[in-house]
Amino acid sequence: MSYIKIEHVSKDYGHSKGIFDISFTVNKGEVFGYLGPNGAGKTTTIRNLLGFIHPDQGHIYVNDNDTWLNHHLTNKIIGYLPGEINFPSSMNGEEVLKWNRELKKVNDVSFQNELIEYFELKHLETKVKRMSKGMKQKLGLICAFMNNPDILVLDEPTSGLDPLMQDKFVRLIKRFKDEGKTILMSSHMFSEIEKTCDRVAIIKSGHIVSIFTLREIFDSEEETFLVEFVNEKDAIKYAKSKKIDNDKNYVKITIKRAEVDYLLKELSVYKIHKMSEIKKTLEDVFMNFYEANKEENIHD
Repeated sequence: MSYIKIEHVSKDYGHSKGIFDISFTVNKGEVFGYLGPNGAGKTTTIRNLLGFIHPDQGHIYVNDNDTWLNHHLTNKIIGYLPGEINFPSSMNGEEVLKWNRELKKVNDVSFQNELIEYFELKHLETKVKRMSKGMKQKLGLICAFMNNPDILVLDEPTSGLDPLMQDKFVRLIKRFKDEGKTILMSSHMFSEIEKTCDRVAIIKSGHIVSIFTLREIFDSEEETFLVEFVNEKDAIKYAKSKKIDNDKNYVKITIKRAEVDYLLKELSVYKIHKMSEIKKTLEDVFMNFYEANKEENIHD
């Protein structure tokens, strides 16, 4: 069941800036990653989704409600973390939390307090203008999660957090996923997308250029190995026979999984120092995809 539907949405700011004919869905109970470099259009998509700005064309629905016409309904079930947190600088942490509780009509503070302890957020008496980036990020996450929303829309959620807090964030996302929450997460952090998301959309220069499941990447029928030959001459000979490149004694070989036995037999006639598997990562896929498409004329 599609809980979020984005249908042919465009917002053109001129000079090839904006988003263009964006379409994707996020299913109920799914964690959906939205991946791209800064300026690619991730935040513009999210601002349209939340009804903050009106698209030039297309429609966005959350739980079958148009988010522009019925944002008063859709925002009740959404927890939102903006990419740039901008709480009133004169407020302290407790005042920010109280303000958000009132906006969200949260009367029970038990989950809020659980989150404060979980993220180790201290010194709530500190004014926002004196908070570190990490402290503001923790405060923003608590405000987004405090009402235990059905949908979370998170824009660069771990920006400014140290590795320990990033790990805690990942565990919290997994907990919400297990509870059947729907999560759209925009990020350029490959590791947190890998650890949490079911599907990923890549956006480049305002265009969706690929949507895929992470299972498609990690359950690929292809495997890649790095083979270190004892002699550079053997590495050159083998690479030449396969019409691939070598780097001194090293040859990188990509084959079908069913061909591993055949590869081992081929290599058995050479003196091999070491052979190791190269695990594919989301970052590899992302960078390879961008390299393969860098010549395309897509509003760069």
